[in-house]
Amino acid sequence: MDEVEIPKVVLNSGHKMPAIGLGTGGSPAPLAEQLPLLVEAIAAGYRHIDTAALYGTEEIVGQAVAEALGRGLIKSRDEVFITTKLWCTDADHDLILPALNRSLRKLGLQYVDLYLIHWPVRMKKDDTNSIKMMHFDIKGTWEAMEECCRMGLAKSIGVSNYSCAKLSKLLENATIPPALNQVEMNVAWQQQKLMEFCKERRIHVGAFSSLGAYGSSWGSNAVMESPIVKDIAAARNKTVAQVALRWIQEQGATPIVRSFNKERMRQNLQIFNWELTDEEVGKIQQIPQERVCTGKNFVSPDGQYKSLEQLWDGEI
Repeated sequence: MDEVEIPKVVLNSGHKMPAIGLGTGGSPAPLAEQLPLLVEAIAAGYRHIDTAALYGTEEIVGQAVAEALGRGLIKSRDEVFITTKLWCTDADHDLILPALNRSLRKLGLQYVDLYLIHWPVRMKKDDTNSIKMMHFDIKGTWEAMEECCRMGLAKSIGVSNYSCAKLSKLLENATIPPALNQVEMNVAWQQQKLMEFCKERRIHVGAFSSLGAYGSSWGSNAVMESPIVKDIAAARNKTVAQVALRWIQEQGATPIVRSFNKERMRQNLQIFNWELTDEEVGKIQQIPQERVCTGKNFVSPDGQYKSLEQLWDGEI
């Protein structure tokens, strides 16, 4: 594959992040098969890899970075932007630093470029290994995240799946503002209110499920089978994915795309040297909207969030 040059966005932390990322969550490919594909992705030009404690892919991501260095695909670790995330069972002030250190050991890295709180949720395993929903301390968890940043273990820190209301609450006490909020965002869940809120506060938005998590166990075909997007793609001689990803990029967000098909991996990088017309953007705005990743597993009669309305503060 010919390497593609990826533009970068500047986060409020001052650090630069490549404007498209490769996701490693929920992939159908077995871990052993992912290593050469991740190295292939780096060879193609991907410089931003998104992982998480939950995904079980931190080790393989670290191995891919090491192999890319060994093969001369990158000259230094600094050329690759690595994001990982804190899982809910460690979302407690005293557990965050140990959790990040575990992730760093698995990655084989001295630091991550971006460390995110995966959900505004706290869970605990009891003696029977059952999961119990606990109270999530939005202030205390963020204080520990800030400490990770001050120690240099995370160059930038942020959150994931935060509503405008939860971001507002976090910002009331934050010394270091979140650099990024990673949320479900695509042409079928456009997040206009959240995008406006984050732009005003200089919080960048990362878009997971940028293609609707198409082909995954929980995804939707609302993006890849959209007649509107298909028509635009055909008229422009682009793939459906390219149109969908370009739309996210033009909104000012960074798409995280998960594909381990070599050809699609290359195609998904070809979104930076052309633009959608106002007419095309207007048509995309007419696509029916529905959130797919609802977080319903975090809702319980005994828990902090007794309804999806509470979890998302009505932003559903």
